Amino acid sequence: MKQKITHILCATDLSKHSAYTMCHAASIAAATGAKLHLVHAVQPMSEDVRTALQMYMQTSGPGEAAEKARHDHVRAVMAERQKEFWQHVSAEDNNIQDQVASIELVDGYPAEVILRRASELGCDLIVIGAHEHGFSQTFLGNVAKRVLRRSEIPTLVVPYRDTEENT
Repeated sequence: MKQKITHILCATDLSKHSAYTMCHAASIAAATGAKLHLVHAVQPMSEDVRTALQMYMQTSGPGEAAEKARHDHVRAVMAERQKEFWQHVSAEDNNIQDQVASIELVDGYPAEVILRRASELGCDLIVIGAHEHGFSQTFLGNVAKRVLRRSEIPTLVVPYRDTEENT
């Protein structure tokens, strides 16, 4: 029996490679008519960072302001990446943008955020990018490995592509 893909979660880390990952997610959405959900996880500040902010700023207000500024910056980067991505999409494929159902920044650890949002949104597929090869990590990266281990739905890992043109 054929499984129908109706909702796709595309996890983005806002790197340049994320455009290549989103291209694959958008292609699958176009082919299946699925809704596309874009998610970026904003990792919480560690207790060490919070303590340092309080020590040096002597008040809790600047720590909260720093967190808000961090979220605002991530929102701006995500909006800019989206704008750049859709500018490179051909005119005949531009209607795929209508299939984007949500663009979210969610506080939490990336693997947990991806899995939780995929479940909450009723997604049938997760699309996530791999990282470049390196000595300190395997090519999948820690987040992709955690998602693959725990996902209860099909997960597509888009390999890292080391080129200037990622779309």
